[in-house]
Amino acid sequence: MKYPIGIQSFDQIINDGYVYVDKTELIYRMATEGKIYFLSRPRRFGKSLLISTLKNYFLGKKELFKGLAIDPLEKEWLEYPVFHIDFNGNDFTKARTLEDIIEGSIASWETVYGKDPNFSNIGKRFSYVLAQAHKKYDRRAVVLIDEYDKPILDVLDTGISSLVDGERRLLEDQHREILKGFYSTFKAADEHLKFVLLTGVTKFSQVSVFSGFNQPADISMDPRYEALCGITTEELYHDFDEPIQTLAIKFGFTEEEMKDFLKQKYDGYHFGESLIDIYNPFSLLNAFASQRIDDYWFRSGTPTYLVRLLKHNKENLNELTGKYYDPSQFIDYKADVEMPLPMIYQSGYLTIKGYNMRQNTFLLDFPNNEVKKGFVSIVANDYLGTKTDTGSWARDVVNSLEAGDTEKFCKLLTSFLSDIPYSMRRKEDEREKGRYFHYTFYLLMRMISCYTIYTEKQQSEGRVDCIIETPDYIYIFEFKLDGTANEALEQIEEKGYARPYQADIRKLHKIGVSFSSVSGTVDDWKVL
Repeated sequence: MKYPIGIQSFDQIINDGYVYVDKTELIYRMATEGKIYFLSRPRRFGKSLLISTLKNYFLGKKELFKGLAIDPLEKEWLEYPVFHIDFNGNDFTKARTLEDIIEGSIASWETVYGKDPNFSNIGKRFSYVLAQAHKKYDRRAVVLIDEYDKPILDVLDTGISSLVDGERRLLEDQHREILKGFYSTFKAADEHLKFVLLTGVTKFSQVSVFSGFNQPADISMDPRYEALCGITTEELYHDFDEPIQTLAIKFGFTEEEMKDFLKQKYDGYHFGESLIDIYNPFSLLNAFASQRIDDYWFRSGTPTYLVRLLKHNKENLNELTGKYYDPSQFIDYKADVEMPLPMIYQSGYLTIKGYNMRQNTFLLDFPNNEVKKGFVSIVANDYLGTKTDTGSWARDVVNSLEAGDTEKFCKLLTSFLSDIPYSMRRKEDEREKGRYFHYTFYLLMRMISCYTIYTEKQQSEGRVDCIIETPDYIYIFEFKLDGTANEALEQIEEKGYARPYQADIRKLHKIGVSFSSVSGTVDDWKVL
């Protein structure tokens, strides 16, 4: 089986015999039931392949679709004029990059369809090209724009600027204005358009990018198109049965155990209230091709813009995850650095985990272990400023917890906290000091993604600071800031935090921990 790693060209995948997960029935529905669309999906989720498939479809290349779901559905296979812009692979932190790409694209189209010397504005020039293409083909034009938001994401909240007519202006503002002028074409040229699709990570709904643009149908959470990108459970089991069996043999798993392992590692994405399970296609294909389980998607790109946004936010990551939200709180990005949640969700680092139909609210949390471990590690490194190798530290912690070695775990925690610079933990009031230590422990424990971990778990008589469950041990932690370990243990006993585990055969450790706001590390530690 040939896996299309890094290949986003539909015709190359088909002609060269790579495996293709058939999405053409949904593509036919899009093409015949609507006109102007917007689709948000995380990076490396198949958006570029979707664009390429649509391009070949509208170019009437019937032979490429033979045997696919769309083959018996489409009867005419007409050829339309197709205009495609891909903002991938460009560095928009450099001045004039965006202008050069748009100018170059329009200029190349003008050589084919003609140019009106009276128009210098990019929007009017593009509109003229679309009208001429309509006239030449006697068919309306198709416009496909891939990663439309990359010119903004690259410079978002960076402060990068350049000189424009002698005045220094933020690239972020320049790019919005340029894109606004370009996208205004779609309203002026509406009569010449057959189909338009814009893909991206985020939906900048209120930053004037689409001002003057016929608002596209946002199908990002449309139940009809939840499976348009990515790999569903049904598709995984149907199209990849052979590599799953091969992996199972290699790791000594049964086939069902291997499926469950892949689910925990790469599944967990949901893009609507139907909660259809969607696997990360980039990680799955890489795992099958290399016969190794690794963090492929996360390592393919660092979410630096998300870390920048989190610095502005007063909420910590643990206060954003595992909560129900109204759709307006995470679907539309409102260009407010004080509200990073929509960016985190749309970028794929959080996803929908539950839906309350009565209240129309959605539960957001990490999609899977790959994303949870990777994103938390980056946030922890930035928040804590430590020089400790968090990856090797987390592995040592896992080993100590598996062995029930609480003394070693205490030493590992103490040494890690001691390495955090004072400037990172300096807080102005007592509440912020306590919040800092709770959040620090949350980040450290979240990096250990192979266990069931609860932080601030609500029970009948109180809220437990942390519970870690391993196959052989249960650890119940209670923390005190500038208190004593005995006080923490007394609270565990008084509140009955261990009561739910009375019938559990695993060994239970109750651990009281006192942190010192002066030294910034563990001051007292006791285990029962």
